[in-house]
Amino acid sequence: MAARSVPARAFAAVGVVAVLVAGLGACASASDDKEPEHRSFSLRGDALTIDADDSALEIVAADGNKSGKVEVTRWFQGSVALGSDPEVSWSMDGDRLKLRTHCSGVVADCATKHRVEVPRGVAVKVRTDDGSVRARGLREALDIRTADGSVRVSDTTGPLELHSDDGSLRADVSSRRVNASTRDGSVHLELGAVPDLVETRSDDGSVTLELPRATYKVSADSDDGSVDVAVDRDDSSSHRVTAQTRDGKVTVRTAN
Repeated sequence: MAARSVPARAFAAVGVVAVLVAGLGACASASDDKEPEHRSFSLRGDALTIDADDSALEIVAADGNKSGKVEVTRWFQGSVALGSDPEVSWSMDGDRLKLRTHCSGVVADCATKHRVEVPRGVAVKVRTDDGSVRARGLREALDIRTADGSVRVSDTTGPLELHSDDGSLRADVSSRRVNASTRDGSVHLELGAVPDLVETRSDDGSVTLELPRATYKVSADSDDGSVDVAVDRDDSSSHRVTAQTRDGKVTVRTAN
């Protein structure tokens, strides 16, 4: 059977794409933006929802912020060789801060990062489709949900909800109530205060809890992995801890 010939224009198109890809060089990095943009948004009330897509997020408490405004800094680096120009936007609609990145085409390479400074006394919800989330210094309730990205939280004391469809979760906090779950990734919690309720779960990854010395009611289970519980246990304790994974090791131990 004779080989089918490929039109010369197909080779030409492939060649053009290869040249354009080579021209883009290394992947874009938001940290390469040496002149980030800054904007302030007024916030009424004591709750903020951050609605983002395709951006790394850093969320911090603004100690010196007495204006009640949300301060946002944006780093962006990107290029599109075959497609429309990349676009980034930000807006506040009520208590919802919307952060958007549009970067599409045959050859597109973009990276965005936002730093959000939140006034004290404000509870925060984060909803993002794609991007890592870092949060620190918050004292009110914090609820982070990402479809694709890791989550890191530190120096936080309010109730904590962490959920990722694809990413690891890590928190070093003093929250009394914590709920952390991921479909694909590890969970590691270090608690600086004796919690009332901790619920953790991973579908595919290890779960590690480091707790202050106290007596706990513990439920720990792994479908495919070892379980090591090394804290004082009492089923009548008001301090309840659940650690579960389908595939991975479960460790519940006293923090050093």
